[in-house]
Amino acid sequence: MGGIGHNGGPSLAGGVSWRRHCWSAAREALLPTLPIEVVRLRVRRAQALGLDYRTYAGVRAATGHDVVAFLFSSNALRVSLVSPAMPEARAVKLAEVACGRLALAVAPLSPGILEVANPVLDGVHPAPYALAGFGEMRDRVRAALGRVPSDQVILVGDLGLERDWCAAGRLAGYLPAERYFG
Repeated sequence: MGGIGHNGGPSLAGGVSWRRHCWSAAREALLPTLPIEVVRLRVRRAQALGLDYRTYAGVRAATGHDVVAFLFSSNALRVSLVSPAMPEARAVKLAEVACGRLALAVAPLSPGILEVANPVLDGVHPAPYALAGFGEMRDRVRAALGRVPSDQVILVGDLGLERDWCAAGRLAGYLPAERYFG
């Protein structure tokens, strides 16, 4: 047993698999003790965000924070130079989201065109270039977030390279557009 300041967790003297087992068991023991009112509040919050409860609970468990904003790529919103209007179903869902709505305009699309496509967006910024380095991706994503904490933002994207933006910006998670918009 540890002394003052010890968190009561398993000893670090054992192997990696033993520590993983101990922390997994401790986490499983904690989950069933959530009061029903807390679960009901979280289910309502997940619905207000347009997420299924399992996804929302996973983000909450991983980050320890609520979701305060979504960061959408223009690809996920289906806005392009050829078709500057967002599909109706996506526009409706975006308007109903009960949190911040930020977007990244993927080149050659400009942030202005994306703002015109859906004025309910709280902010639109240029997306990182397709072949951008990790540092540039981080800087672009952080600039788009402004003062919003990155670990409370979920990126909704449509291409594999957009997953890298999530890691670069240290975002709470990544959702494919088809999963979010259905």
